[in-house]
Amino acid sequence: MTHSNTSGLTRRTLFAGGGVLAAGAAGGWWISQRYTPPHDNTRLTVAEAFDQAASGQVLLVDIRTPAEWRRTGLPQGAVPLDMRRPDFTTELLRLTGGVADAPVALICAGGVRSARLSLRLTEAGFTQIIDVPEGMFGSAAGPGWLNSKLPVTNWQG
Repeated sequence: MTHSNTSGLTRRTLFAGGGVLAAGAAGGWWISQRYTPPHDNTRLTVAEAFDQAASGQVLLVDIRTPAEWRRTGLPQGAVPLDMRRPDFTTELLRLTGGVADAPVALICAGGVRSARLSLRLTEAGFTQIIDVPEGMFGSAAGPGWLNSKLPVTNWQG
């Protein structure tokens, strides 16, 4: 008995279609993890962030994870505050002395998380959120903190 395939679907087309879907899902994940959203917040180079943190002009906040702090250390003058903390916004407000318009510069590994968090904090009412888009390792914005040979301190966590 022959069995006709009236739907036009074969195992080969189903397998190929599954591969395309998997590749699309992986590409979507990559974009969602690496896409730097545009924002109108001020940006600083890593050298400017270092100078301004040292002079007290900005609160420099390293928003990476404890594992990242352990691996590379912290930018000298930065306060570690893991952006995944459920109380992140409350803790940031505490660090600024309760002042939502205090200048706060955010640094991450390569500028993606700092850009996303810049948007989120601006929506939450912070008015002087500054992005350091080079991050620790560099990005299209510049070489980054480590490649610029700026000082780091060991994380004591």
